[in-house]
Amino acid sequence: MGFACDYSWYNLQVTYQTDLFLDKNKDYVVAEHQALLSASKCSFVSGLFPLLAEDSSKTSKFSSIGSRFKQQLQALLETLSSTEPHYIRCVKPNNLLKPAIFESKNVLQQLRCGGVMEAIRISCAGYPTRKPFDEFVDRFGLLAPEVLDGSSTDEVTACKNLLERVGLEGYQIGKTKVFLRAGQMADLDSRRTEVLGRSASIIQRKIRSYLARRSFVSLRRSAIQIQAVCRGQLSRQVYEGMRREASSLMIQRDWRMHVARKAYKEWYFSAVSIQTGMRGMAARNVLRFRRQTRAAILIQSQCRKFLARLHFMEIKKAAITTQCAWRGRVARKELRKLKMAARETGALQAAKNKLEKQVEDLTVRLQLERRMRADLEQSKTQENEKLQSALQEMQIQFKETKAMLEEQREATRRAAEKVPIVQEIPVVDHAMMEKLNNENEKLKALVSSLEKKIDETEKKYEEANKISAERLKQASDAESKIIHLKTVMQRLEEKFSDIESENQILRQQTLLKTPVKSTSGLPPTPATPATPTLENGHHASEESRTNEPQSTTPVKKFGTESDSKLRRSLIERQHPSARCIFTKSNIKSFAIAAQENVDALINCVIKNIGFSQGKPIAAFTIYKCLLHWKSFEAERTSVFDRLIQMIGSEIENQENNDHMAYWLSNTSALLFLLQRSMKGAGSGATQQRKLPPATSLFGRMTMGFRSSPSSANLPAPAVDVVRQVEAKYPALLFKQQLTAYVEKIYGIIRDNLKKELSSLISLCIQAPRTSKGVLRSGRSFGKDSPTSHWQSIIESLNTLLSTLKENFVPPILVQKIFTQTFSYINVQLFNR
Repeated sequence: MGFACDYSWYNLQVTYQTDLFLDKNKDYVVAEHQALLSASKCSFVSGLFPLLAEDSSKTSKFSSIGSRFKQQLQALLETLSSTEPHYIRCVKPNNLLKPAIFESKNVLQQLRCGGVMEAIRISCAGYPTRKPFDEFVDRFGLLAPEVLDGSSTDEVTACKNLLERVGLEGYQIGKTKVFLRAGQMADLDSRRTEVLGRSASIIQRKIRSYLARRSFVSLRRSAIQIQAVCRGQLSRQVYEGMRREASSLMIQRDWRMHVARKAYKEWYFSAVSIQTGMRGMAARNVLRFRRQTRAAILIQSQCRKFLARLHFMEIKKAAITTQCAWRGRVARKELRKLKMAARETGALQAAKNKLEKQVEDLTVRLQLERRMRADLEQSKTQENEKLQSALQEMQIQFKETKAMLEEQREATRRAAEKVPIVQEIPVVDHAMMEKLNNENEKLKALVSSLEKKIDETEKKYEEANKISAERLKQASDAESKIIHLKTVMQRLEEKFSDIESENQILRQQTLLKTPVKSTSGLPPTPATPATPTLENGHHASEESRTNEPQSTTPVKKFGTESDSKLRRSLIERQHPSARCIFTKSNIKSFAIAAQENVDALINCVIKNIGFSQGKPIAAFTIYKCLLHWKSFEAERTSVFDRLIQMIGSEIENQENNDHMAYWLSNTSALLFLLQRSMKGAGSGATQQRKLPPATSLFGRMTMGFRSSPSSANLPAPAVDVVRQVEAKYPALLFKQQLTAYVEKIYGIIRDNLKKELSSLISLCIQAPRTSKGVLRSGRSFGKDSPTSHWQSIIESLNTLLSTLKENFVPPILVQKIFTQTFSYINVQLFNR
């Protein structure tokens, strides 16, 4: 079966025969033959029969020439569809089919017959060159780079701007492509080639300059290195020459120095040896001279000392003789003065007795005046009561009569109203009118008499008031005179006591200064026996004073009387209405009463009476009693001795810290009150017996109590009871003894705490040594651990602190106790 196809191709008829087409294409290629041909060493033969992938994978499948041709056509179509088609016309240059022969007419005929000339003409008349926008921009964008700088410009606008910038005309912009006339693409390509050429030349210039620069830099570095090496070599050679020269100079210098030093040492040793000999000889001469001079000075000093001592002993002997004579004369003068003073004291005693009598008389008169005034006031009050009762009765009667008159007037008015009005007929009841008039006159007379009596009573009352005022004024004047006389008497007593003390001091001085051998012919004066005194400067007791002979000086007698008179004045002040007639029995009874008061005070405060609002009751009780008895202002009193003895007996139990803290609080509070209230006396005796200032630490600390009550653990209202008094010598001595007791109690509490802590501290120190063996044996610490010992120390300190707080001990003392305790602990730990 076959068919024929006629095609007209370039004005020629072409006939295709399809006879036996299938049979021809049924021939298959033998796989062995194809493998053999593809394995040929000739590249052309092996290229004609390449091995296909499906042939190598499926060798058993039938493969014909037609199927192979079909596959090749399919591959060709795929290649063509993936690329841009270009039409190529094959033109025969000659009919002979030989090279290097070109027949122009035949070639032109072929081109005309093939329609090439017509296609060229049509393409030249239209837009033969067509490029998509992106390709056009990518290819020719380098002609105008500034067009592509704007990122917002699209490809169509970019193409338009690019063509306008290049200056082409006759082009068209399509939807997807740019259409150009014939020759315009070649013009653009030529311009592109120029731009690329210029760019290539610039790139080449830059690269060549870079390469030239790099080679220059390398050459310069190499030249520098070579120069450095050369210069280094030259420098080393120069340095070596200089070093050799310096070495030679140094060797020459050292050699010359050695030679010169050797010569110098020889001269030096020679000169030193000569100088040593000369100086030794000179020094020996000087030493010899100094020894001689010292020996001469010693001899002269001993001689002069002997002469001076001899002269001094003579002068001393003469001076002692002169002093003894002069002191004897002065002592005799002083003795005469003392005798005169004794006579003057007798006169003073008489004046004092006279003043006492005047005071007694005035007190008796004052009491009589007071009694008369009391009787007068009582009678006056009784008369006033009687007059007032009579006046009240008269007022009641007057009111009753007045009420009766009012009732009668009302009755007459009512009767007149009830009677009908008729012609006025004057009817007068003369008897009734007379009766009423008489009663009215009586009432008037009674009222006038009552008024007169009231005036008289008022006058009497005013006179009685004037008389009582005058008598009261006289009594106050008498009291002021009595007070003035008492003050005068006290001053006289003070002067007398001062004279007595000065007399005793002068007698002692005369006895001490008077030599044993009297130079005059007078017999020696007998020494007065010393009076036994207590710590506070007054006499021992009443019995010792009564047992003394009457031949002693009257000063002692006056001292006892002054003490009793002070008590008597105190009793007078407490009981002004009593008769002040004092005898020896009364004085003894008053002394016994004062002694009983002191005993009651000591029995009261010796007990633990506690505290009130943080204030020790015992200290304030003692202070108020001393103020009330005026013991601070007394020259001699036994109250302070009793109190000191009581405090000393109470602090004998030194083991009880609670008891000691109680007495520390009381004594410190009492000391604070004394410090706040006492001011030094201005008398001569007190100045002569002025106590030395406190020099101990606690004495200086108690002086600070004067600053503020808070330092003594006392509230501010506690200072209100303090009153400034002029303290005498016994009070000042009592304050000093009280300070010593406070310091003693403070030391006892501190020492008790130290004793308690010393054993615990030693256990704490020994515990770490024993704890090593305990740890090695694997046993626990238990009671012997240092923690338990330290806990015991803390408990002891807390117990003492709570005890001191419960007894309201001043914080400054608590602080001092604990400060010294901690210092003791530190010292113990450091020493061990």
